[in-house]
Amino acid sequence: MSSVFAKIVRGEIPCYKIYEDEKTLAFLDIAPEGEGHTLVVPKIGAKKVYELPNEDYQAVMATAKKIAQHYDKVLGKRMMLKVVGIDVPYAHVHILPAEAEVTREEVKKKELSEEEFRELQERLKLEA
Repeated sequence: MSSVFAKIVRGEIPCYKIYEDEKTLAFLDIAPEGEGHTLVVPKIGAKKVYELPNEDYQAVMATAKKIAQHYDKVLGKRMMLKVVGIDVPYAHVHILPAEAEVTREEVKKKELSEEEFRELQERLKLEA
């Protein structure tokens, strides 16, 4: 696969890595919809989450759960998981704050500076 996420997994494009294990990689979204907006991807290539082998699907979901629980403590916010599957043709799960009173149309994407990304990365990083 040659999608941007495949290139990130292969180390060809840098990312703000939050977590990595043998099957998954999690990194900050560069167009965040909320503080800590993170993407969890499998290390094997698949265009759709539901096309992943069971073991890799379970690894992605376990990583998403682990990160959401960690962010709940660090950020003090309830987190939500989203599987959208249309923005980048590579299986991935979004983790972001669940702002119950905000509709998708009201969400404003915030641009962060390199320094802001680095500070957030350090605050949210989770060891395997």
